[in-house]
Amino acid sequence: MKQSTLKKKKKRLIFRTAMLAVMVGLIAFALISNLKDDKSVVAKGEQAPNFQLNKFGTDEVVSLDDLEGQGVMINFWATYCEPCKEEMPYMEELYSEYKDKNVEILAVNLDSTNIVVERFQERYGLSFPILHDKNGQVMDQYNVSRLPSTLFVNADGVVEEQVVGPLTLDKLDGYLNEITPET
Repeated sequence: MKQSTLKKKKKRLIFRTAMLAVMVGLIAFALISNLKDDKSVVAKGEQAPNFQLNKFGTDEVVSLDDLEGQGVMINFWATYCEPCKEEMPYMEELYSEYKDKNVEILAVNLDSTNIVVERFQERYGLSFPILHDKNGQVMDQYNVSRLPSTLFVNADGVVEEQVVGPLTLDKLDGYLNEITPET
């Protein structure tokens, strides 16, 4: 009788120890995730770091430094991101108007396969440059942890505004207006 009681106690101790280990692991994961999420995109008022990325489906390289003197919107997105899908038509709607005002929209895509992005671009009729950050180096350089994330850079290369999360048409229009160079 005592042996069966000891076996039960030993099993309970092992079970409780395992549960405690799992709980400690989950707490550690939550803490690390929160610390990682606290990394924010390049801050308002900072110089936007230069990068060079290829346009999707071409060998053409776009460099942020080449756009000096223009306002630039940098949008980090992926085809699997539902809020990204919602804001893309707004970007397309305003693109030609602001392109004429010397503002460029750069959509930095984080998907790994070209065909998915090409289909997305065709489906939404996107005419602004889609840049491929296949290895996530620009995403890391800008400390982007959530999608969509958007930076609005003025003609001097300084970040005027940063937005983490989706943009409405009105907000997008207002932010693009803020980075329009004075003529």
